[in-house]
Amino acid sequence: MKAGAAHPLWTLAACILASSLSFVEGSVLNVALPTIRGSFDAGASDVQWVVNAYLLPLSALLLLGGALGDQHGRKRLLLIGTGLFAAASLLCALAPGLGWLLVGRILQGIGAALLLPNSLALLNATFEGEERGRAIGIWAASGAAAAAVAPLIGGWLVDHVGWPAIFYINLPLAGGAILIAERFAAESRNEDAARTDFPGALLATLGLLGVTYGLTLWSVRMTVDPLILALSLGGAALLGLFLWVEARRGDKAMMPLSMFTNRCFAGTNLLTFLLYGAFGAVMLLLPYVLIEAAGYSPLEAGLAMTPLAIVIALASPLMGKLAARIGGRVPLTAGPLVVAAGMALATRIDATGGYALTVLPAVVVLAAGMALAVAPLTTTVLSAVDQRHAGTASGFNSAVARTGGLIATALLGAVLMSEGEALVGAFHTALLVGAAVSIAAGAAAFFSIAPTRKAAGA
Repeated sequence: MKAGAAHPLWTLAACILASSLSFVEGSVLNVALPTIRGSFDAGASDVQWVVNAYLLPLSALLLLGGALGDQHGRKRLLLIGTGLFAAASLLCALAPGLGWLLVGRILQGIGAALLLPNSLALLNATFEGEERGRAIGIWAASGAAAAAVAPLIGGWLVDHVGWPAIFYINLPLAGGAILIAERFAAESRNEDAARTDFPGALLATLGLLGVTYGLTLWSVRMTVDPLILALSLGGAALLGLFLWVEARRGDKAMMPLSMFTNRCFAGTNLLTFLLYGAFGAVMLLLPYVLIEAAGYSPLEAGLAMTPLAIVIALASPLMGKLAARIGGRVPLTAGPLVVAAGMALATRIDATGGYALTVLPAVVVLAAGMALAVAPLTTTVLSAVDQRHAGTASGFNSAVARTGGLIATALLGAVLMSEGEALVGAFHTALLVGAAVSIAAGAAAFFSIAPTRKAAGA
């Protein structure tokens, strides 16, 4: 451990509690969406925005959150982000209408964009050597465990207390994180950090908003009208302007474009966008279909999803060790193909099939595919860039993963507005599309990653 870090284990505890807010929120919300929709008499596009109002600021501001921590102090930004997340959760729980719930979700996304990168950066500054690797491993395993337990807790709360309770459970987690970090964590910052890229962050946020809003409206209406065209083209133009600004800023940019000259880095981020987009869509739709079409309660839907997080948590460390020996190409090619097989298996799920014969096999195969890919992906992304860009590369890859989920959710309107047998049929179509996208992700890995780990980092 580094000198000056008076209580590194308490710092680890604070970082785990803070980051668990984001891990828990994603798992809990999916089992509560049908109840939230019914509570507000909401439409399909409203359900999409309950998810995307959180994902949009998180995707666009992750890199900015890390840069602010480098410049102004990681502990400070962790505390600010955690406090904002807690306040936003309280707003979500007390929301008198859908509009206020969406405001709360936006604020949650901003808070998560501040706390997530700085929880990991604070660990990186507190520990060193083998202790750093062990601390980050505990941090990641704790997040996986929280994601595994969250659907069960969320399902029980929705059934017995009401959906606002899924937001109340964030308050003790946030309170514990703030108290421990304030008392025991040592501040750290990068004195050489470049000026924060606010123009890039603003353009990325507005560009993603335009594209996402346009796709959401199109997926519900299934037609292109002037509003949809204006939103989509305007968003795309802003994203193009964002790339121009980043190119002008060079290495001081929020997203240095020079990193994309490395074929491995570009290919693994394409893989991330495709795989996490397809997987995120299925993780949203599966509990929704189980509740709306198959008659599961929220608790039963949470139980149905539990094997997924357990398999990923147990198998990911083994896959990380395997990738260290054989490189990332094989697991990152095979993982998406196994995910595609799981999505194909999930087309057997309908309104009458039993859990053990239809849902469980699909969930286990999906989990196995993601376990193959999760750990090797991080290692491969970091090996593709030089050390000074390691933090930016990791943060960008996390942002790409969430952007994939953001875009995928925006395209699900036609599924979410269906009912009964039509919902099951639309779900099956989405699964087949997701399987094709996952296969494309595997192809991106195969053609961009060199056969050996040494070559991949060259």
